[in-house]
Amino acid sequence: MSTDDDTENESMRASALTDVGEIETERRPRPEISADDVLVRVGACGVCMTDYHMYHGSFEVETPLVLGHESAGEVAAIGENVTAVEVGDRVAINPIVPCDVCSPCRRGETNLCVDNTSIGGAGETIRDGSFAEYVAVPSKVVADIGDLPIRRAALTEPLACCIRAVDRAAITTGDTVAIIGAGPIGLLLLQTFRASGAGTIVVSELDSDRRELALELGADHVVDPEAGDPIEEVTAIDGPVNVAVEVVGRVPTIEQAHAMTGRGGRTLIVGVPPQDATMEVSPFDIYFDEIDLVGTFALTSETFERAVTFLRNDRVDIEPLISEELGLDDLTTAFDRMERTQGLKKLIVPDGGDGE
Repeated sequence: MSTDDDTENESMRASALTDVGEIETERRPRPEISADDVLVRVGACGVCMTDYHMYHGSFEVETPLVLGHESAGEVAAIGENVTAVEVGDRVAINPIVPCDVCSPCRRGETNLCVDNTSIGGAGETIRDGSFAEYVAVPSKVVADIGDLPIRRAALTEPLACCIRAVDRAAITTGDTVAIIGAGPIGLLLLQTFRASGAGTIVVSELDSDRRELALELGADHVVDPEAGDPIEEVTAIDGPVNVAVEVVGRVPTIEQAHAMTGRGGRTLIVGVPPQDATMEVSPFDIYFDEIDLVGTFALTSETFERAVTFLRNDRVDIEPLISEELGLDDLTTAFDRMERTQGLKKLIVPDGGDGE
């Protein structure tokens, strides 16, 4: 094993989920790596709603577990079989480790792998993630980021999810798009749709600051859903849209998106609904109007690579989405602020954040 120092004998700090609603920041040995792994010194890790759900128990996981799956950093050690990266390389981490042999993997749909492992995220098999000073990952899931700032590269994973979503929306140049929800994912989707050739883009969002930011990031129109019927407000602009995207994860807003979708269009579910949620749709309308009801889940290995390229070529503006940088001791603070919808994306910086 090649290292930047005597890593196997040293410890690190990590914030571990020890029970529902309980996070403990502790000192533990740095992870050991296999012959095909790399050890990454974490520079920054985004806090995601998946982390939030696991913290609150709505996604059940075995504890103790280090969460965190939106990360980037510097390679600190490599296994003896690793040749694609070297110690000192700066990398982003794809948290989905596919088996590469099942049918979805062979089709390139690694997000649907029947035997995948998740690094710090939700999944059947989960290994410790990046709310720590170091994380061990298979070398095949890291991508070189060159001189891209670490704090921006940490959002490669959510951007890759958005690229996957836009692929699933199958837009053509000039398509009209409505986006319900302007949180970090909604605002990344807005920019991804714009970069992918969308025409008129309308964003429906409760928060006035987020509506203003949506305009700054490329929305043509914004709608306050409390000021009137959002379906009427959106369709009054250019008629029913070609693609309506729901990013909130609630049945009423999915129904709104579906009602905004025009004939031959697509309703795209990006937000994560409750697992037991149900809704009514008209099979005849889907048949007669040729409306597609489409889901999109996570990211693929291919969209991850494309997300790095997007970031390195400034196709999206990440900085306005990052509200604050916090240290490992402040992870529960990040969750509390998410619950109150304060700010946008929070980053955990293991070597210390501003705490504000």
